[in-house]
Amino acid sequence: MAVPSADSAEIRVLASIALKGAYLELAPRFERASGARLATEWAGTGPIMERMQGGESADLVIGPAKLIDQLIALGKIVPGSRADIARSGIGVAVQRGAPRPDLGSADALKRALLLAKSIAYSSGPSGVYLAGLFRQMGIAEELRPKVTQTPPGTFVGELVARGEAEIGFQQVAELFHVGGAIDFVGRLPPEIQQITVFSGGIHAGAKAPGAARALLRFLTGPDAAEVIRRKGMEPG
Repeated sequence: MAVPSADSAEIRVLASIALKGAYLELAPRFERASGARLATEWAGTGPIMERMQGGESADLVIGPAKLIDQLIALGKIVPGSRADIARSGIGVAVQRGAPRPDLGSADALKRALLLAKSIAYSSGPSGVYLAGLFRQMGIAEELRPKVTQTPPGTFVGELVARGEAEIGFQQVAELFHVGGAIDFVGRLPPEIQQITVFSGGIHAGAKAPGAARALLRFLTGPDAAEVIRRKGMEPG
């Protein structure tokens, strides 16, 4: 595995949980090959923006591409440093062994949602999209009493596994991260699917910018692609 040397630096990473499954598998490989040590914190999209606007620093920030672009515009991320790591669609999960909703079409999903007793989705990009989708479908008000929107940085699959939500929606990779405690039903029908690009960018105040760039090259390179696919995403 060809990994650029990071000169034994500590690399501070602030990252979206959407990439956690792939990252946790890839991080030890990078550390062994580069000699660097990764100090990683996980947060939702909103909290990452709040922390950056509050003056917090990092070496590498990973999150939705839209967030990285906003941070570039705010002067928090180095212009030209954005690199796309992975693309993820929205998936659907139920408790292990529970009946599976029909995902064959938008209309079939709409019927399943109206019949469901409880629904959960995230506070991240997928949740924002779903809230708008339900309004477009004309069912937002009917669903409101049975919808739970999880706090930032929470895996929706954990609620589904505990029986707190009959149907859960989140980025596919985040549902995969919960694993066998839930049944992954599938992705949203193509006509209503939303793809989110997750990217990394070098923080303007990075203490180890060279090492952070080496990590970003690794995460966007061919050695990472197989892991990213296995975790339910497509390389960026």
